[in-house]
Amino acid sequence: MKRVVLSLALAGLAFAALPAQADEAMAKKYNCLACHAVDHKVLGPAYKDVAKKYAGQKDADAKLVQKVEKGGSGVWGNIPMPPNSSVPDADVKALVKWILSLK
Repeated sequence: MKRVVLSLALAGLAFAALPAQADEAMAKKYNCLACHAVDHKVLGPAYKDVAKKYAGQKDADAKLVQKVEKGGSGVWGNIPMPPNSSVPDADVKALVKWILSLK
């Protein structure tokens, strides 16, 4: 019995140590989908359009992480994106990685 409990505890710790896996559920959690959608423009651009625009750019991850955290305007029109400073850094990075992976 102790082995089972210990094994489950270790598995839980290993799972917790993994980087956050972002997907549409995480985007919903942080209310990103109030202004964005995966495949069509809402207030902000579709995530697939973001992925297409930044495809092949070496610094795309860093550029977009900064834009999500600090906000920005002008790249996609006149509507500014507010800063998202309450979203943990690891989750911002995971969200950006997910967005850039969309086809």
